[in-house]
Amino acid sequence: MTGSTPSGGADAAVVLEGLTKRFGDHTAVDGISLSVPRGSFVGVVGRNGAGKTTTMKMCTALLPPTAGSVSVMGIDVWANPVAAKEQFGVLPETMALFDRLTGAEMLLYNGLIRGLDRDLVVQRSRRLLHVLGLDEAADRMVVDYSHGMTKKVALAAALLHGPQVLFLDEPFEAIDPVSTRSIEAVLHRHVEDGGTVVFSSHVLDVVERLCDHVVVIDLGRIRTTGTIEQVRHGARLEDAFLELIGEQDQNTEGLSWLGSS
Repeated sequence: MTGSTPSGGADAAVVLEGLTKRFGDHTAVDGISLSVPRGSFVGVVGRNGAGKTTTMKMCTALLPPTAGSVSVMGIDVWANPVAAKEQFGVLPETMALFDRLTGAEMLLYNGLIRGLDRDLVVQRSRRLLHVLGLDEAADRMVVDYSHGMTKKVALAAALLHGPQVLFLDEPFEAIDPVSTRSIEAVLHRHVEDGGTVVFSSHVLDVVERLCDHVVVIDLGRIRTTGTIEQVRHGARLEDAFLELIGEQDQNTEGLSWLGSS
């Protein structure tokens, strides 16, 4: 995986070239170039405000770039968004779901709006709901789901059309261990079957455990990218990350009053 001069080509699932986003005078993403190989499980890491979510939104046609381009499976996302969206599924950090539908109804709606055959949608929905542990919740409105259940049904919606690439923004945030395990199993199966997963997180332990590649973003730029082993150099990924971006001063002087009451 390259992070400066993307090669693209048949082996690339996602290619970013000079991707930039400015909000007024603030540059949130500053000329990112990256080539993600097919069949990889990639963690995009960085502290809050590093540019992870902005980058993910530009990759998934949710936020237009100021400059640069992004392609998924060889299709330019912004030149041909409809065709590109056939190639990827997305789980955004902020989920806007039709939560007055039941889980089964929401998946049916998502499948039909993508032009899938109704019987195929029903078949895939049942299987996804079962694998994700949502059988008993299938006929309940999504608005009544827990946070973890909502994440899982949103993931099912992202997977329904059989995308080649999954973009997931903080998929494990505030998720219980049981839900985490079922989501992880589905993502690993997706990669084993030849798919690609790109997910953002600031939880380094999760990235180290799940991913084979990592991209470190800070202040809107890629600091380093490569396999997990290449980036951590035999250390913990968290330690390597802190060394790269500069560990914040942990001086606790002046807090002697904590716990004194």
